[in-house]
Amino acid sequence: MSVTFYDVKTRQQVEVSESDVKKTKYERTTKAGKTQVRYALRGTYEGRNLTKFVGEADWNAFAGEEV
Repeated sequence: MSVTFYDVKTRQQVEVSESDVKKTKYERTTKAGKTQVRYALRGTYEGRNLTKFVGEADWNAFAGEEV
């Protein structure tokens, strides 16, 4: 199975195999003191790093390694 990313340089959607994709969490603290979490899948295509932001349910369902 593969994951679809958008390559900004070529302005096209590209397919990256699941074995080359890792999942990442970005956490930040707002001015109000709350913590925001963004879930993302990260892959590499032709030497370029690609990031795709996904929902928490999709992130939890993805079986890849967490970085």
